[in-house]
Amino acid sequence: MMSNKTSYSILELAIVSEGSSFKETLNNSLALAKVAEENNYSRYWFAEHHNSESVGSSATSILIGYVAENTEKIRVGSGGIMLPNHSPLVIAEQFGTLAQLYPNRIDLGLGRAPGTDMPTAQAIRSDFIKAAHSFPAEVEKIEEYFSADNKTSKVRVPIAEGVDVPIYILGSSTDSAHLAAEKGLPYAFASHFASTHLYTALEIYREEFQPSEVLDKPYTIAGVNIIVADTDEEAERSFTSLIRMFFGILTGNSKPLQPPTEMTEDLKEVLKHPSLHQMLKYSFVGSKETVKKQVDDFLKKTQVDEIIMVSNIFALEDRVKSAQLFAELMEELNEEKASTV
Repeated sequence: MMSNKTSYSILELAIVSEGSSFKETLNNSLALAKVAEENNYSRYWFAEHHNSESVGSSATSILIGYVAENTEKIRVGSGGIMLPNHSPLVIAEQFGTLAQLYPNRIDLGLGRAPGTDMPTAQAIRSDFIKAAHSFPAEVEKIEEYFSADNKTSKVRVPIAEGVDVPIYILGSSTDSAHLAAEKGLPYAFASHFASTHLYTALEIYREEFQPSEVLDKPYTIAGVNIIVADTDEEAERSFTSLIRMFFGILTGNSKPLQPPTEMTEDLKEVLKHPSLHQMLKYSFVGSKETVKKQVDDFLKKTQVDEIIMVSNIFALEDRVKSAQLFAELMEELNEEKASTV
């Protein structure tokens, strides 16, 4: 058993439910963030996605500011900024500004994927492919702009120099595990949709980790889909929305998040499809006791330091209930862990 408390957080995509507007969706994201703060979640991260009618988290830094302004203590950040889409200098300016406004509360998670289709990636940045291949060098530029030693450089970001903005490396394969280990940075794996390489990536990161000024030992975060309700049946019903969402992604027929329905035999068959089953492998669905057992098993197997949950649930009240119940079961697991040390 791990001796330290396992932190728990939320990764938010601002998924638009059918019948809701972008404005309502973003307001609901803030409402969930306030619930997370009340329930001792460590951080609330926004992903970056583009060219989707059903995803509201495209202007990530703006949403971070929106939530940070309307909460008091929870850390807010990016999970992540897709760095090849952006100028490292501009990202340093944005997050340096956020950190000046909300000290010791801003995280900068960095990924190398586009968060969209290739035509849109090219529209965002014409040299996207080159920037993606240069991801390690682009991360280094970010670090330089935040360094107090950068004051003597010709190219500077004064508002970011010496400011405390922790950098996290994100990954959905094994590539970024090597980079995070080499740089001695915390590593977050997107196992909520890319489950295949989770254990290999964690092993690479831990074996190759080099202590740094910011981290003396590995720090790992794993993404999971979480749906908790009062009963297994209620949670399974909410899960039908997520199944349809991922099926739409796989078939190129994405729609706003659909209302939940009964779990039909057809949906059960869809869930057995190898691609969909693999994508949703780390989806923990059920009552608090059911999910608690699933999460406990996952934590024992992965030994991650933090679990970051994605809760794409149709109705805000059900998302809130799920977040509250998940916080309760995580606190119970942490208390049980502490009692065995």
